[in-house]
Formats: sequence, structure tokens, C-alpha cells
Amino acid sequence: MNTFGLIFVLYQPTEEFLGNLANACAICPQVVVVDNSPEADPRLHDSLRKQEVQLIFNRNQGGLAGAYNRGAEALLAQNCDVIFLLDQDSDIDSSFFENMMQACRALGVEEFLVGPKIYEINLQRCMPVFQPGKHLPQRLHIDDRSAGMFPSLCIISSGSAISAAAYRRLGPFREDYFIEYVDIEYSLRAVSHGVPVYMNAAVTLRQITGKIERHGKRYTTNHSAWRRYYGARNAVHCLRLHREHWGLHWVSTFLAFLQIVRVLQYEPQKLRKVTAILSGYLDGLLGRLGTFEDRHPRIAAFCKSTPRAQVAFDNSPPVPMTGDHA
Repeated sequence: MNTFGLIFVLYQPTEEFLGNLANACAICPQVVVVDNSPEADPRLHDSLRKQEVQLIFNRNQGGLAGAYNRGAEALLAQNCDVIFLLDQDSDIDSSFFENMMQACRALGVEEFLVGPKIYEINLQRCMPVFQPGKHLPQRLHIDDRSAGMFPSLCIISSGSAISAAAYRRLGPFREDYFIEYVDIEYSLRAVSHGVPVYMNAAVTLRQITGKIERHGKRYTTNHSAWRRYYGARNAVHCLRLHREHWGLHWVSTFLAFLQIVRVLQYEPQKLRKVTAILSGYLDGLLGRLGTFEDRHPRIAAFCKSTPRAQVAFDNSPPVPMTGDHA
């Protein structure tokens, strides 16, 4: 298990995000850039091609899941043993891939999913590990851990490593999920197939999740209404789909209710966001997937009429379930 490659996903990138891409290209031998922007940026694309970086212009087909799948197809064709995923707002250091590959090799198995420890910059703390429990998942905080591989029910996609053998066995990411719970569903799918999922405490990835605002001990991500739709819908569908291994499919109802409470307490665009959450929750219960626009054209048009400044934050990954997550 020696070769690895990176899928780097772009979405209307800023100069800072292009800097993250340049850093990743400098330390990874094989990089596939998937541009999920709705419109092509000819100058950016020409620049990447001149640098001999493989570029796939996906135009957001299948959302974040579609970007991962197109990139994985390209890396598998190049016979990569391990596929890394990275979002444009992720910050990694020069030893990231070396240390992650060392941990992957130490597992001594062909099939695995391994994620780094995630440090949320705005919250100034690490995301917890949700470990399998006898009856309920156990939340483990690893802020002070600097070594060790911790079994986990789910890992965030950005920064994660998927062995080629695991991807071939598990299949592609769910493009009908589009963006939210794409990584959580894939992790739970791995667990259900006996593929080990770990969080590597020896490697830290710095991540910004939405436009987080703190309110005492509480916080809210300020995701736009269309993200709220997918979050509510996919949570219901995913946790019911994998209830045998997760055991908390009912928690999606609590999460939807908590999102509504936080939106009403702290966020703008209240009517749009609450409408999106309720629509998503009902669609999840009824198993109705696909894009928001195809399922509810008028509601989607209403919910997506949000300020451009807010949409810019909505290419960040979903936050794993926590009690104070909005």
C-alpha cells in the first residue's frame, strides 16, 4: 500500500482556498481537482492545466458526492491504493499525507476508512469521536490526544483516507444525498459491511464549518435554507437506513427540532429555513430523495432566494451530530 492520490474539491474558490490547493499540490504526488462551481472559470482552469494538474469540471452534478465519485474514478484509473478527500477550506500541514499513510499501513488491512482529528477553527475545539457502544454510541473527546487510532461510527469526509479496496467494495457516495450526510452515510455503510472506520488522533486537520456564531455554550452554523433542507432530510433517511448499527434513528427528529429552535433564536431568513427543514424532514420520512429543485421547485426557489454572502459559506462539510449543533 504505497500509492495515494488526492481529490480536491473547489466551489467558487477564493484566493485563500486556491492557496490551500497550491499547498496540497506541493505535498501530494497525484491530485485530481474537481471544480464543482456552477460556471467555469477559464483563467483558473487554464492555470491548472498549465501546471499539469488533472482537472474535472463537474458543474456540481451530484453535489459534493458527485465530485468525490468523479475524482475517485480518476484515481482508481491511476491505480492509487489510497484515496484522500479534501475540501477547499481545509488547512493541512506538510506532514499530513505522510502521517496519515503511516497510520493506514499500520492497520495491516486492505479495506479501511481513516479520518484525521478535526479542529473546528471557529469553535476552537476538536470534533468528538462517536464510538460504537453496546446500546448507544459513545461520544469521546480527543482534544488532548496526540496519538492513537479510535474506532468511530462516522468521520468527516474532508481529510479522510479511503482505501481503493474499500471504495470498490462499498461503491460510490450517494449522489441523491447531494451534500449533507454524504460522509456519515458512507461511514455507516462501511461499518455495516465490516469495513473498519477510525479517527487518527496523531493528525489534525483545521476546518471551518459554515459561519459559526457562538451564543454562550450554544452555537449555530448559519447554513442557508437549502443546506438546512438536505441536512434534515438526509439525517432522517440515513439514520433510518442504518438504524441496525446506529440505533438512534429517532434522533433525527430531535435534530430537526433543534435546528428550528436555533434558527428561530439566532439566525436570519427564519421563514425560509424553517420551511426547508420541515420539507426535508417529511421527505426523509417518506424516502423521497433527489435534488431539492426537482422535488419541490417552488419551495426550493423560495428557500434559495438568500443573500449571496451567505451562500459562500455553504460549501463546508456538515457537522457530526452533537447535542448543541444547530
